This record gives sequence, structure tokens and C-alpha cells, in this order.
Amino acid sequence: MRKTLERYKQSTLRQYLKKNEKSTLVIFFIGGFVFDSLTLSRIDRLYDLIVLSLYMVLLTLTIVVFNLADDEKWTTHKIGRYKAFYPFAIQFFFGGLSSAYVIYFSKSVSLSKTAIFFFLLIALLLANQFLKKRLSNKYLHFGMYTFIGFIFFASMIPVFTRQMNTTLFYISGFIALTSSIGLGLGIYFTSPSTREETHLGKLIATIVGVFIVLNTFYHFRLIPPVPLALNEGIAAHDIKVSGGNYLVSYETDAWYIFWRKHRLKYVHRPDEKVYVFASIFAPTDLKKSIYHKWTVYDEQSQTWLMVDKIGYTINGGRDNGFRGYTVKSNVRPGKWKVEVITDDELVIGIIDFEIIEDPTKDARRLVEKAF
Repeated sequence: MRKTLERYKQSTLRQYLKKNEKSTLVIFFIGGFVFDSLTLSRIDRLYDLIVLSLYMVLLTLTIVVFNLADDEKWTTHKIGRYKAFYPFAIQFFFGGLSSAYVIYFSKSVSLSKTAIFFFLLIALLLANQFLKKRLSNKYLHFGMYTFIGFIFFASMIPVFTRQMNTTLFYISGFIALTSSIGLGLGIYFTSPSTREETHLGKLIATIVGVFIVLNTFYHFRLIPPVPLALNEGIAAHDIKVSGGNYLVSYETDAWYIFWRKHRLKYVHRPDEKVYVFASIFAPTDLKKSIYHKWTVYDEQSQTWLMVDKIGYTINGGRDNGFRGYTVKSNVRPGKWKVEVITDDELVIGIIDFEIIEDPTKDARRLVEKAF
């Protein structure tokens, strides 16, 4: 192994990595993202659970040895010899864990107000790539770890407990907080080089700051309700249940509008009912109360007014999501949106459409599809 390492130090690959470290780190980060995109499918699948758990464990171990590698006592030890590899491994694990979260919940038909959470994730990822010192910046290092750990536990705990509520979210955050602080303190008091580069108070403040930000996001309902995801959301003209299938009749949009199924312009006839169909993914055996919050935009007050809130209970485990629908009559023309929410008001997704009342018009490109 030592001979192999010595050959590597003198190799063209070593020189290339040293010269192009910044771009290579980006490639390894993207590699983690692409690998997850090709291999991960649902968060409660055994393979996915093993991969994500391994990512978290290996990320933690790599962070430890990366911080120890700069200490003089490790120069001749294997920890010191392989320190050139650690930044690339950390980038891969950061990319793998963060991309897994994006993959699972980008399936929702609408990010709506939770989009700000994804913007925060993207901002942290970009900061990790383009700050001058990148992973040698210890504060950014532990801030990212706290963020990733928080969403990891918030996703995993509901899968194993078959429950999902505010208490479990706070427990997830507390586990992430104590794990990050414990890791930070362990490295700080073990590694002289880390003590030289960081101030303990500032390091702890960074970790606690990320914890506070994420809890603030949750308080204002800006975090998606992990691990639920809205697979389908359609404003329909009719829904029938036959032979275990939901037969949904809805207007399709032009062929180039590929990111949604239903047409936003809903041609409505007097006395016709309006249906909203939703398919929600949830882990196996997880039961949760879900609501369709119907709101209409009031042009005079320029605000959204709640018209109705209709609920039902979902049972997790189906690959394509638990299917359900709500229906309204006596609707008025204008802009509508139906928020698919949990019982604690977390937004899973939003189904929006505009009702056009015209007896002379027929629904355009009306299709019936089985779900």
C-alpha cells in the first residue's frame, strides 16, 4: 500500500488533482448527486436506507480523519498519508446526502413556499464550492454537517417510527444538534491544528445558528414535510373509482407543457362540480391526516380566501402514492389553488388552476387516465 501511495504522489493523476483541485472537487460533488439520481427511488426501501446511512457514517468518519490529518503526529500515519483524498470523499458524501433529499421531494408537483428551503440548500452547496478555502473553512464545514444531519434525521426517524409529527421533528433536530456539537468538541480538543484555525465559541455558534434557522423555517411552514411527497396533483372534471383504479378526467395542456398534467385554464359549466385528485407518497405503514385547503383569489382585497378544508387519512407504502380526492360545488370563476397540507399545516404541494365560466365552451383536450 505504501508503494502504491508513493507512486500516486509522483503520478500524473496526483499532479492533475493538485493543479485542478477546485474543479475536481466539483466533479466529485456532482458524482454523488448523479449516483443518487440513478440508484435511489424511495426513502423507505432497504437499499436507500443502507446507502444514506452509510453516507452519513462515512461522512462523519471522513470529517474526523480530515481534521486530524493536518496534525504533526499523524504525518507518518495512514491518516496523514491519505489526506489528499479526504476532500474528494467529503464532497462525494455531501453531494450524495443533499441530492437524495432533493430527489425525493422534487417529485412534488409544486414547491410553493417551501421553495425557499431548496434555495437555502442550493446556497449552502454553492458556498461550499466557491468560498476561497472551501472545506478547509471549519465553520462552513460544521455548518454544512449540521444542515445535512438535520434533514437526514428528520427524514429517517419517521420512516423507522411509522409516525410523523412536530415532536418527532424537534427530536430529529435535537439529535442533529447534539451530534454536531459532540463531533465539533471531539475534533477541537483532539486536533491542535483545528484549535489554531477556529475559535470554539464561534464553532458552536455556527452549529447552533444552523439549528435555529432550520427550526425557524419549520415554525413558518417553509420546510417540506419530510418524508411525504406529492406525486400527482390534478384539477379534474370527474373522478370515478373502478376496479381499484381512480379514473380521472381532466383537461390536458399543450404538448410542450411537460411539467404538469392538467391545464391551468379550467373550463367550467354552471352547476358542474370541480374535483382535485392527489397522490401522496408516504413510507410503509405510516398513517397521516391530510387536508385539501381550497382557496380562491379575491381581486378586490387582493388576498387568498379559504373556502373549505377537507381531510382524509393516508396509508403509506404504495409506490405511486396513496390516492385520494376532494370535490367542490358552487364554485365561482377566478384563480383557485388547493394546498395539500398535513394536520400541522405543513405544505406537501399546491394544485392551482383558474376557473373560466362559459356555457358556450367545452373542456379542451379532455382525457381520462387511470391512477
